[in-house]
Amino acid sequence: MDIRLDGRTALITGGSLGLGRAMALKFAQSGANVAILARRQNLLDEAAGEIRQKAQARVLPLACDVRKPEEITASHAAIERALGPIDILVNNAGTSATAAFEDISDADWQHDLDLKFFAAVRFSRLAYPGMKARRWGRIINVLNIHAKTPQARTAPTSVSRAAGMALTKVMAGEGAPHGVLVNAMLTGFFVTDQWHRHHMREAPGMGFDDFIVEKGKSVPIGRFGTAEEFANMACFLASDAASYITGTAINVDGGRAYAV
Repeated sequence: MDIRLDGRTALITGGSLGLGRAMALKFAQSGANVAILARRQNLLDEAAGEIRQKAQARVLPLACDVRKPEEITASHAAIERALGPIDILVNNAGTSATAAFEDISDADWQHDLDLKFFAAVRFSRLAYPGMKARRWGRIINVLNIHAKTPQARTAPTSVSRAAGMALTKVMAGEGAPHGVLVNAMLTGFFVTDQWHRHHMREAPGMGFDDFIVEKGKSVPIGRFGTAEEFANMACFLASDAASYITGTAINVDGGRAYAV
C-alpha cells in the first residue's frame, strides 16, 4: 500500500523530539508540508534541518507553549500564512507526569490539563472549521494506554488522557458527516528521550541499551517500539487510505495494555 500525503499541510505539536519528530519526518517523506511546534526553538531548528535533508517538503518550526491560548492562536495564524490551511492536526504535546493522588496539587492538575487536554481542544477548534468547509480533515490525538487502563499512581496523566479519548469520540461523531476523521493513538513503551530520564532515575548504573532491553521484557511483543513504527500508523490514519476509520482509540503498544 502506497501511503501518500501529497498536497497536505500537517501540524504536529511536540514535534521537536521523539514520536512527534518521527511523525513529522514520515509525513514529509510522504509528501506533506509540515509545521512542528514545541517550546525550544533550537530543538525545533535541529528537527527541521533533519527533515529538510531527508524529504522534499516545506518545514515550519515554530516555538509555542501550548499551555498558553494566545500562543496557540498566533501559531495557527502563522502556519496558515506560511503553508496554507491545515489538513492534518496531530495533538502530540505532553509528558507522562505521575504521582500519588494525594500529592497532586491543583496547580499540577491544571498544568497537566492545559498541556494535554486544553491544548488539543484549542488547536482542534481552530483547525476544524476549515477542514469542515473543505470536507476533508484528519485529527489525531496522541494519548497513552492509561486512558483505557488507568492504574494506581498514573494520575494526572491517565485522567487527562481519558478526557482526550472522550474528546476524540465526540469530535469524530460531529466531524464524520463533513469528512473530518478524528482518531486517537495510545502509546505504550517507545524509545524516546523521556526514557533517558527514566533511566537516570531508576537505574543510573546500568547502560541505557540494557535498561531498555530489560524494560522491554514486560511487553508481550518482547521489546520497546521505535518512533518510526508509531509514525507509520499515524501516517496511515492521516491518509486517504484510512477513509473509513474514525472515532477509534488505537493501542500502539506491542500488546502491553493487556499485560498490565
